[in-house]
Amino acid sequence: MSLIAFDFDGTLSDSEMTVLLARRAGVADEVAEITERAMNDELSYAESLYRRAELLDGLDEDAVAAAFDEVTLRSGAGELIARLQADGHHVAVLTGGFERGVERALATEGVEADTIVANRLPMAGGKLTGDAEGPLIEGTKDDALAELADDLGVPMAETVAIGDGANDLPMLEVAGLAVGFVPKDAVRPVCDAVVASMFRLGKVLESYGVLSPES
Repeated sequence: MSLIAFDFDGTLSDSEMTVLLARRAGVADEVAEITERAMNDELSYAESLYRRAELLDGLDEDAVAAAFDEVTLRSGAGELIARLQADGHHVAVLTGGFERGVERALATEGVEADTIVANRLPMAGGKLTGDAEGPLIEGTKDDALAELADDLGVPMAETVAIGDGANDLPMLEVAGLAVGFVPKDAVRPVCDAVVASMFRLGKVLESYGVLSPES
């Protein structure tokens, strides 16, 4: 068994959850600018997430639910997750995004991750509080990956990390196999392979012996 850790926003999904939420709050441009700066390593992830969450202060539950309903997986992502699980691998989603959006998108495709490590946007009185909480705000994905691998008894050499942005760098650097999904320039140098589709990712995982070839 290998541990396969996916980033979510920009990797498993081409949705950006904070942008979907921001459109409904009327602050899409401001949030997109902060997101881009963070992905290019100009802002710390924690600072960027707190800033974006603050802009969403007061967004009501119905608008939040509608935004999360718009989160979708990339073409072929659901099938790839199912193939990995059928081959006996543990599939994890390690994301600075939000648990509700991840769960919603996976459920829409009829798949589940074995583990989701994600953040949350707390609500009070039916509205977002403007705060954010969770293990991957201040915490880093290398620690999350190592902890999960330890729990599962999987050597780090048997881990695979797939991501695209600066906050994926820590897990890509420590994983046995690092795959960049249309990675940002700061991320590309640490990647063992770079792909631009779930189909190509499947082929790369086959070439490294992680996945059995499709018959």
